[in-house]
Amino acid sequence: MRQIFLDTETTGLDPAQGHRIIEIAAVEVINRRLTKNHFHVYLNPDREIDLGAQQVHGITLEFLQDKPRFPDVVAEFLDFIAGGELIIHNAPFDVGFLDHELGMLGMPGVRQGCAGIIDTLKMAKEMRPGQRNNLDALCRHFGIDNSSRTLHGALLDAELLADVYLAMTRGQESLMMDIVETSSADSEAPSVVRDAPLRVLTAAEGELEAHQQYLAGLDKAAGGACLWSQLQTRVVS
Repeated sequence: MRQIFLDTETTGLDPAQGHRIIEIAAVEVINRRLTKNHFHVYLNPDREIDLGAQQVHGITLEFLQDKPRFPDVVAEFLDFIAGGELIIHNAPFDVGFLDHELGMLGMPGVRQGCAGIIDTLKMAKEMRPGQRNNLDALCRHFGIDNSSRTLHGALLDAELLADVYLAMTRGQESLMMDIVETSSADSEAPSVVRDAPLRVLTAAEGELEAHQQYLAGLDKAAGGACLWSQLQTRVVS
């Protein structure tokens, strides 16, 4: 499974007001493992950068004067994300800007070239309702070192987002490992002699008593809601 963790920096908040993308970063993850493959570019927006935006990312118009423009890199960008699943924090913002840039070139939106889009901000709000769920807060929650993030930068943010997402979905990693290990074990297992008699070992009286005491303790701790005790009662009755 190929996933692309994507982030952008812009001249402002609204492409409808003429704001443009000035930085794009995309980090590749395959089968939940970071590769060394990434796409990163700064762009000349041919317009001023809002002071508020510049205070967030620290990118100046002077720095961008000799950088390429979006049409110069669009083919390489679309080729990089082709077929991958895009994972973005606050996806509507970044997708809105990307679609605006593509639309000015008469090209279809970014969804047309990828396998889907996941919004990690939406995921985080469902997991942690009523809490701060920006990237810094999620890094703190999952114990991810973001000490080098003094300003927003698309490449660093995309890399941090990959770490955050892998932490948020850690159970999926275990499931994938179980599937791989089971598949590998099945392929290497010797053939089973199905006509061989099965040996049944019955529990001794002391073992049965210890088992009953253990279930009683579980049932007490669960306030009488221990599923195993309920099932045993039904079997006995």
